[in-house]
Amino acid sequence: MTLRDYCKTDCTELARLFYDTVHTVNAKDYSREQLDAWATGEVNLEAWNKSFQAHNTVVAEMDGQIVGFGDMDETGYLDRLYVHKDYQRRGVATAICDALEQNTKAAEFSTHASITARPFFEKRGYTVVKVQQVERRGILLTNFVMKKVREDGNDQ
Repeated sequence: MTLRDYCKTDCTELARLFYDTVHTVNAKDYSREQLDAWATGEVNLEAWNKSFQAHNTVVAEMDGQIVGFGDMDETGYLDRLYVHKDYQRRGVATAICDALEQNTKAAEFSTHASITARPFFEKRGYTVVKVQQVERRGILLTNFVMKKVREDGNDQ
C-alpha cells in the first residue's frame, strides 16, 4: 500500500468510492433509505475538490487502484474516511488515520463516526462525546461525535 497526497484528478474516483462504500460496508447498520439519503451518487465535485484541497487529504493505493481516502482539517476534525469494500480490514484506514493525525498539529482530534466506524475509532482511543441524529434529505441517521486527545505531545 502506498499513501500519497490528494490531487484534483482523484475527485471523481473518490466520489465513486464514497458511494460504493456507504452502500455496501454501511448496509449492515443503516436502512436502504438511510444509505440513499447519505450517499445519493451525486456529489458536487467542485465543492469536494475545494474541501479536499483545503484539508490534509491522503489517498491510499493498492494493486494500482485507489482503495481509500481520508481528510482532516487544521483543527483536527476528521471529515471523511472511506475504504473500498474489497480492501476492508487490511490496514488501509489505520494507515490513513496515522498519517492524518501525525501531520496535523491539533491538540485533539474529532470526527462524526457512523455506527459502522465507531468500533474502529474506539480502538484508536477516540471516545464518544455525544450520540446524535443528523438529517440528510429528510431522513435521520445516527452517528457519534468522537474525540481523542493527542498523546505524542506534537501540538504546536
